[in-house]
Amino acid sequence: MKTKNIIYLLALAVAGTFTACKKNYLDIVPTDRFAYASVLADSSLFEDYVINRYMSIKLQDKEGEGTNPGFGRGFEYAMWSAVTDEAIYNNDDNTWLIQRGLLAPENTGIAGTIWGRSYRSIRECNYGLINIGKVAMSDLHRNRLRSELHFIRAFRYQDLIRNYGGVVLVNDTVYALDNNLTDASLFVKSSVADCIKYAVAELDSAALYLPQTNDGNWQQGRATKGAALALKSRLLLYAASPLYNTGTWADAAAAAKVVMDMGQYTISDNYSQLFSSAAASSKEIIFSRQYAIGARHVCMEIANGPNGYGGWAGNTPLQNQVDAYEMNNGKVITDVTSGFDATKPYANRDARFYASILYNGASYRGSTLQMFSPGGKDSKDGPSNWNTTKTGYYLRKFMDDNNPIDNPWNVAGLQPWIYLRYAEVLLNYAEAQNEAVGPDGTVYAAINQIRQRSSVNQPALVAGLSQTEMRDAIRRERQVELAFEEHRFYDVRRWKIAAVTENVPAYGMDVQISGTDTVYTRKVALSGRLFDASKNYFLPIPRTEIQASNNQLAQTAGY
Repeated sequence: MKTKNIIYLLALAVAGTFTACKKNYLDIVPTDRFAYASVLADSSLFEDYVINRYMSIKLQDKEGEGTNPGFGRGFEYAMWSAVTDEAIYNNDDNTWLIQRGLLAPENTGIAGTIWGRSYRSIRECNYGLINIGKVAMSDLHRNRLRSELHFIRAFRYQDLIRNYGGVVLVNDTVYALDNNLTDASLFVKSSVADCIKYAVAELDSAALYLPQTNDGNWQQGRATKGAALALKSRLLLYAASPLYNTGTWADAAAAAKVVMDMGQYTISDNYSQLFSSAAASSKEIIFSRQYAIGARHVCMEIANGPNGYGGWAGNTPLQNQVDAYEMNNGKVITDVTSGFDATKPYANRDARFYASILYNGASYRGSTLQMFSPGGKDSKDGPSNWNTTKTGYYLRKFMDDNNPIDNPWNVAGLQPWIYLRYAEVLLNYAEAQNEAVGPDGTVYAAINQIRQRSSVNQPALVAGLSQTEMRDAIRRERQVELAFEEHRFYDVRRWKIAAVTENVPAYGMDVQISGTDTVYTRKVALSGRLFDASKNYFLPIPRTEIQASNNQLAQTAGY
């Protein structure tokens, strides 16, 4: 959304009508907020209120730099990928405890804000929905804004469902301090099935009146019909998955097919550019968070760059993720016929590897990465070695080479954060259709569209795969295509394979120079990685939330 459309209604205060004969100097009209009455008296101001619901408040240190957080986590110093087998956050920042299975209601790390932020936003959406009828505007405009609020509310519930399972559905109620907040009925969780059913109904309501496209009257960053239907596709895919097991694969495939049949979205030619500041107009992006000068996000290039370039390392990819990238002949590196050479481990790999990860010998900003010891400028022997990667890799995805690494504060941080894109919809369809009927031609077509974008050009999947083989291929494709985009954490959980993937050590690569040889040796980059299947499939609700309910809110099972 454009900055001019965003008014920071950080707190809406009820302003009284001052009727006293004498001026009371203690009655001060705030200049940093709007009264409820003002919002409801002005349709433009009410629309700004709706637009601002795409964001919420900061609830934790080191989040929301530049602008307040949106959905999920997005561009933060420690990204959500840093609590998966994709990456670790080099400086911890309350991520390692999640990697090590130490999550607790009193110790939630970077996962501690999802519950509170989501319910605050839902309350704000509810306020808009129950009051929109009081605002003077055309029926067309009212219906569109109402659909937008339904979409935002559904997205917040999606954040809750995929992190906590069954949650409390507050429907349209706007609770206030004069309500009986000790009533036990306020804290009753609904089943996962009912929660997903509710969120899907919200998205159906949203799709009714949201516009088909973003244009001059409906800026980038605001939800469209396609965004509502794509999020519905994701939710129904989750519903059919083993962890949730409350829906059907056929319904999930049908929901994705609706988006595909819109004929509105395509796979972009250039994979790397999708994640740059120039990506806003891409027809692959369905819904994204927009930024602007003065309303930026974390400056990714300095936050994640190599120490030899003046960067801080940040979110450093793991060998676990590197190993997922095929050779450019379409074969996995464990296939003895693939041509993989452990002495040249980065040669002839899937093009998305080079677009996503910086490695020893990679070209970057007119120089070459030197992860090796002794003497490598991007190793512990380089400058500012406290910012040296612990994994032997640096993040390439999301880095915009037009942005400076040094002193980027007023020019960088403008890349859109992609919430939904067409590649995900195709992957949703392929997975659901394969599970529903097996690897038919439409499954191959969906996957091969992604693999064969012109900048990637991976070979088409081989014909004749079994359902199980196709399932493995689709899961690997999601891991590679959607790397670092906040999918992996939820994918391994909904597939119920996290007890395997998240108990594999957090591997990195040690690079040593020995004479004229470069020697690559796998190492453990972060010790103690652990996933407890009895509880870690969902997050604990923060203890403060349980206490606020007078212990009437049931904690996530196992915590």
